[in-house]
Amino acid sequence: MKQTVLLTGCAGFIGTNFVKTIACREDVKAKYDFVIVDALTYAGRLGNIQPELDVHSHLKFYQEDIRDAHKMHELFKKYNFSGVLNFAAESHVDRSIESPNIFVETNVLGTLNLLKESLSLFEKNKSFKYLQVSTDEVYGTLQMNDPAFTEDTPIAPNSPYSASKASADLMCRAFFETYKLPVVITRCSNNYGPYQVEEKFIPLMIKRAMANEPLPIYGTGMNIRDWIYVDDHNEGVWKAFTNGKAGEVYNLGGDSERQNLDVAKLILKHLGKPESLLSFVQDRKGHDFRYAINFSKSEKELGWAPKVKFEQEGLLRTIEHYKKLWAK
Repeated sequence: MKQTVLLTGCAGFIGTNFVKTIACREDVKAKYDFVIVDALTYAGRLGNIQPELDVHSHLKFYQEDIRDAHKMHELFKKYNFSGVLNFAAESHVDRSIESPNIFVETNVLGTLNLLKESLSLFEKNKSFKYLQVSTDEVYGTLQMNDPAFTEDTPIAPNSPYSASKASADLMCRAFFETYKLPVVITRCSNNYGPYQVEEKFIPLMIKRAMANEPLPIYGTGMNIRDWIYVDDHNEGVWKAFTNGKAGEVYNLGGDSERQNLDVAKLILKHLGKPESLLSFVQDRKGHDFRYAINFSKSEKELGWAPKVKFEQEGLLRTIEHYKKLWAK
């Protein structure tokens, strides 16, 4: 008998790619039906996944907000889910600095709504699973020679966004420790790839370069991020959901640390644009210097490791996607 799994936030960037590359895979379709919920805010676009909704009967979509406890209760009651993958989140750091409330409402209270409804189903179905998609930003920041984040690195968020994600992670931990709800948390490095909203760093750089407009670089551009291709991330999420141990955290990194300035220069090079388009702007408040992920636990326990190389493959795929999208 097929299981029915709730996917939240899957008209957004990472969730869209999950639908396309994991949820519609033949081996997955044979075992699972998926109910997709998205509030369709500025970052959620139904058109991203409409082609899949049109042709795959095992996918159903509802425009709902995880902050709406009543709507979530109705949905959980209707479908009797066997699991939840929570991709839904407000995720842009700059927006969290300007308007932190919505980040608490969605990322913390929305997660709490899902956990409470999940608990009611777990009491009836002990094979129920809940997966929380989180971020390496909950660990805070690293200096140049610091070792990479492990799952045992203390949580030390520095922005309202990362604080809200850390709060959600702690709520997940509490539901595991207190109620034994089988919760798994994944924490990923910076995702890149198709369908990302244009205000994020890589698509913004591509869009500005294509238009011969200045590329805004925070501070000196020396800040370092570890980049993971979205399909690699989603493969790790699925392995954590299907094979991860309840109560555990799994780091998913891209093994691709790059300075922001170097990434912008690579984009200019691939598009045949001059470096004179680089424009240094006032640094972000509380700007974390470096993120780096140690994903050896995921390698050992999940058999997962990133496959897509940043410069040789992933960035080129991403640029080609946006060139086709914005050339229309």
